[in-house]
Amino acid sequence: MLETQKAPADMDRDPKRFLRYLEEERQAALLYRSLATSMTGDRREALLELADIEERHARHWIAMLTEAGIDIPPAPTTMHADDAALVHQANTMSVDDVLEHLESAETAANSLYDDEPDAPQSMVEDEASHAEAFRRMREDSDNVLPIRGAMKAPGPDHMEAWHSTDTSGKARAIVFGMSDGLVSNTALVMGFAGANPNSNTILFAGLAGLLAGAFSMAAGEYVSVASQRDLYQREIQKEAEELKTKPEEEQKELELIYRAKGVPRDVAAATAAHIMEDPKKALDTLAREELGLNPDELGSPVKVAVSSFIAFAIGASIAVLPYLFLTGTAALVLTIALSTISLFVVGGIVGKISGRGIVFSALRQFAWGAGAAAVTFAVGSVIGVNV
Repeated sequence: MLETQKAPADMDRDPKRFLRYLEEERQAALLYRSLATSMTGDRREALLELADIEERHARHWIAMLTEAGIDIPPAPTTMHADDAALVHQANTMSVDDVLEHLESAETAANSLYDDEPDAPQSMVEDEASHAEAFRRMREDSDNVLPIRGAMKAPGPDHMEAWHSTDTSGKARAIVFGMSDGLVSNTALVMGFAGANPNSNTILFAGLAGLLAGAFSMAAGEYVSVASQRDLYQREIQKEAEELKTKPEEEQKELELIYRAKGVPRDVAAATAAHIMEDPKKALDTLAREELGLNPDELGSPVKVAVSSFIAFAIGASIAVLPYLFLTGTAALVLTIALSTISLFVVGGIVGKISGRGIVFSALRQFAWGAGAAAVTFAVGSVIGVNV
């Protein structure tokens, strides 16, 4: 699949060449439908739409072959060995690696019909958009847009809504820091409550858990974001060096990126040439288009660490607050009530952000939090009795 080379301008116009195109389109459709069975949600819908597009292309070549009086071969029922291996890999190992392979293959083959006079312009545009479709599936599996009508010419407004991500990591640190703080400290407080010490001991344990967890979370986020930032800066620096040593190759790369988005060849070439006139603009554009990075939003390790510390502390404080004002059973009951409500709320927020579903995520968060609290309470009760 997708191994066809671009036809030369003076190619043989024998109508039997349509047989090769027909086989390519049929095999691609078969591959995409087979891959769709191993995926769910928007990825599955996008693959099925790609298969529909390839089958529409196949019908075009069937019509051309019929007009030329050439017998139509039966549709294939088995995939080529390489395609079957990709489906097996998607089913057993890494789906993202398969999508990355398909993206690269489609990028290399997106000029298949450029010099084919019997291929309508819509077909050329379809093929050019496929690499971009696989990149979208790989980068944002929950927000894959329809294949047709989703491409835009490059420009200041070409970043679609589904591309909007929190590159700094701040929002992620806040939400998941609060979730971790809530679950871990609720479990800790319930464990001590099960052991039935005095309320001051439970309060002290909860505050200690709050501070220890918050500092640990902040340190982990700082190291994570700082390492990621260093990696991104290294990639950008490598791109800057390539711009100096291989400007022609980088310009061609940028042109191919735009063509993969569905931009006509001449417009893509002119746009790439214009961008390359300004080295700073060229580096910024290549970082965004080729590496998927926004040089202006690499993230601040300090801001993420502080956000994570505060978020964890807020989540962890929920189980501690009742013991600041109450004691005994009253404090325990209020802790359980506040923690239950908070688990549902935080889980719903996580579901909203991740796109997994508010109800599902809220129930999942409650199940894990309540389960952890129940286990530690039981362990605390056993230890408290024995001690």
